[in-house]
Amino acid sequence: MKRIGYFVLYICLGGVALFQVFPIIWLFLFSLKDNREIFSGSPFALPSEFRWENYVKVWEGGIGTYFWNSIWITSVAIIITVLFASMATFAITRMKWKLSKPVLGLFMVGLMIPIHSAIIPLFSMFLNINLIDNPWSIVITYTAYNLPITIMILLGFYYTLPREIEEAAIIDGCSINRMFFKIILPMTAPVLSTTVIINMIYNWNEFVFVNTFISSDAYKTLTVGIQNFIGQYMTDWGAIGATLIISVLPILLAFLFFSNKVVEGISASAVKG
Repeated sequence: MKRIGYFVLYICLGGVALFQVFPIIWLFLFSLKDNREIFSGSPFALPSEFRWENYVKVWEGGIGTYFWNSIWITSVAIIITVLFASMATFAITRMKWKLSKPVLGLFMVGLMIPIHSAIIPLFSMFLNINLIDNPWSIVITYTAYNLPITIMILLGFYYTLPREIEEAAIIDGCSINRMFFKIILPMTAPVLSTTVIINMIYNWNEFVFVNTFISSDAYKTLTVGIQNFIGQYMTDWGAIGATLIISVLPILLAFLFFSNKVVEGISASAVKG
C-alpha cells in the first residue's frame, strides 16, 4: 500500500510539473512560427517549419543591447541592495544604539508603500537632478524599493548569529568593518542567496519604472524593448515570442542552479527566526 501511495503521489506531482512547464514549451514553439501559422493554425500545433530566424531577427533588432542592459542594471542593483541591507541589518541587530528600533520600523514602513505609487515624485526628483533617461535612476529606484523586503528576510538570520564569534573576533583585535566583511557576511551566505534570487526576479521583470524614466533605446531593458516589435499596422508575434524566451531564460537558469540555495536560505531564516 505504501508503494501504491508513493506511485500515486509521483503521478500527481508529475502532472503538476507538466502543467507548470507546458506554458514555457508552448511559448518556445510559438517563437518558432510566423504570423500566418500563429493565427491560422491550431495554437497547440507544432511549427510546420522551425523558424530560428526569429531569434536572429530579434537579436539584430537590438535585443542584444536590451539584454545587456537588463543584466548590468539588475546585477548592480542586486549588489547595492544586498550590501546595504546586510549592513543595515547588522547595525540594527548586532549593535546597540538608541534609534535601532525606530530605524527598523522606518524600513518596514516601506513594505506598505505600493511600489508604483511614487512614480510622479520620483520622476520630478530625477528630472531636477538630471537623471531622467539615465540607467542610474532605475538602479536607485530598485535599490530603494527592495531594501525593506531584503532586510526583513535577513532579520531572522542575523538575530540568532552566535555573539561568541563576534566577541572572539573583537578580543583578537578585529575591527567592526573587518568583522562584518570577513566573518558575518560569509556566515549569511545561505540567506543572501535567497535575497539575490528575489531581487533578481523583481528587477529583471520590472516594466513601469523603466518605461517611465528611460526613453533612449540605448538604455532600455528587455521588458520595455519588446515593444519595438509591436507596430501600428503589423506585429511580428513570432519575434515577440523569441524575445520572451530570451527574457525568461536567465530566470529559469537561476532557479535551476540556485533553487536549493533558496530553499536552504528560507528554511534557515524561518527556523532561526
